[in-house]
Amino acid sequence: MLSNVRLRVLLEVFRAGSIAGAARELELSPSAVSHQLAKLEQETGVGLVERGAQRLRFTEAGAQLARRAQEVLDLVASAEQDLRVQARVDQGRLRIGFFGSAGYRLVPLALSRFSERHPGVELDLRLGQPHELLPELAGGTLDALVVFEHALEPRHLPDSVEVTPLLTEPQMLVVPQGHRVAGRAKVRLSELSGEAWITTFGADTSVSVFERACAVAGFTPRIRCRSDYYDVTIGLVRAGLGVAVVPCLGMQDAAGVHTCAIENRGLQRTVGVAVRPTNPNPALRPFAAHLRASAAAMRDSLERLLP
Repeated sequence: MLSNVRLRVLLEVFRAGSIAGAARELELSPSAVSHQLAKLEQETGVGLVERGAQRLRFTEAGAQLARRAQEVLDLVASAEQDLRVQARVDQGRLRIGFFGSAGYRLVPLALSRFSERHPGVELDLRLGQPHELLPELAGGTLDALVVFEHALEPRHLPDSVEVTPLLTEPQMLVVPQGHRVAGRAKVRLSELSGEAWITTFGADTSVSVFERACAVAGFTPRIRCRSDYYDVTIGLVRAGLGVAVVPCLGMQDAAGVHTCAIENRGLQRTVGVAVRPTNPNPALRPFAAHLRASAAAMRDSLERLLP
């Protein structure tokens, strides 16, 4: 049976890179840390570290156990927290990250329902792109992160993170009123190859998903402006400065423009919620349930727009 105390010691030595550094973090003496490591090696029957005159090096088995130690400690903390609160979510803090267009309707609806049921939970909200905030989720400074993924730009997740899909979101073509395709229900992307475009920046690369979809459709778009703020994008289209592709969650004010569906499945995106499954925060599960319910309430209207 592995000792949680000794696993914690092993983890801190792994993080600090030395027994002295771990001793400072744990507020123990170096000899006490060395003793706990030795006892853990005795219990496991495997050498976990190699002690040299100048440095300490982890064996392959020791490094693997140290990486798994955080998962074990998270599970133990989760069980202890469940026992303490006895399934009551009436205190503590919930830290949530989300991207801009999810903050128009999806996240506010879920948070409103959650806060009505759990008013004692303090909310700490972070706005940012998923690729910017994923390291914070993996590192434990966020509890949940609303993310999206395109088929043309697959997501790369840290090992400690899992994503639950919420809905499939179509993207809409936005053109000025009076445009030659205004009034049509669906348009192929290639029909607009000669237009000036308002589009977004890329995520992990300088090439946006829209530009990748255009390449698949056989043309290179003429980009007039880039903006990750969809109200700015729609405003520029309204002024006749170009056309754009905007995800449905980002469509807040369509006055003065025409929207229609695009016959291009590569531009659809999947919206989901990313969490660390070992996270012990008792507020996480009910929030995720409210987020799923809010997404379900929006799903039918969105899926009717899918090509």
